[in-house]
Amino acid sequence: MKKKTLTRRDFLKVAAVTPVMGAVAGSLKIPAAEKPLQKSKVVLIRDENALLSFKKPDAEIVQRMLDEAVTTLVGEKDVTKAWKTLISPNDIVGIKTNIMRYLPTTFEVENAIKKRILDAGVAENNIGIDDRGVRKNPIFKKATALINARPARTHHWSGMGSCIKNYIMFVPKAFEYHGDSCADLATIWKDLNLKDKTKLNILVMLNPQFHTVGPHSYADKYIWEYKGLIVSKDPVAADSTGLRIIEAKRKEYFGEDVPMKTPAKHIRLAETRHGLGVADPAKIELIKLGWEDGILI
Repeated sequence: MKKKTLTRRDFLKVAAVTPVMGAVAGSLKIPAAEKPLQKSKVVLIRDENALLSFKKPDAEIVQRMLDEAVTTLVGEKDVTKAWKTLISPNDIVGIKTNIMRYLPTTFEVENAIKKRILDAGVAENNIGIDDRGVRKNPIFKKATALINARPARTHHWSGMGSCIKNYIMFVPKAFEYHGDSCADLATIWKDLNLKDKTKLNILVMLNPQFHTVGPHSYADKYIWEYKGLIVSKDPVAADSTGLRIIEAKRKEYFGEDVPMKTPAKHIRLAETRHGLGVADPAKIELIKLGWEDGILI
């Protein structure tokens, strides 16, 4: 067969068509392999013997619950090694607690946290536990790491007293954040660089409060012995999980869905408006450990 020679006219035809074909090819989008959704991990642990009596935790069991939750969260079986993935011996560590008179974080939870920070090699004089005095506390002013621990309860201004809200004491005028149901509490975390410093969030659900009737409201009949802890690196995911439990309890207690007078929208907005973490349950990997009596989610 005689080999065909490419003439000048043939060459010009090919050159004219090539840019058009390139444009068409460029417009064809080949779908890339979808990346798996990176979920925020939350550990919910409960123990039916967590309370010795009404609002009195069992220190030994609380320690065991915290240990199991943290080792599960970070994927390290050894407790000390697990904490060393969060805290280094050179860190200055502030444990942000909550001293609400009727429903505090509790000494048992605070001491369980402190014990493991000491075990991780941090010197005792580099560990501080505080709430309302954090802005003047030398440890918190120099802190390189924070552990955030507070009880879950409904709240007059924010809908829910949450891990997110627990940092409101880092600002000089807390009342400035009360507007619009405390919608923008997450800005405190971002503006003060607290997100990166916070290594662990613990929402204490030993006996959470599920109903509020006014400012600083408290009544024994509105707390229940859930006997749990929620632990996560993501404060928004921890709060979202706690809120769902509280909402389920309210439905059980009132016999119907009774919305809280103040919606806890700061939790959802912490994700959608401020990017602090995730509130959407579909984006949360919830691991449940221990006792399963009563309300679950």
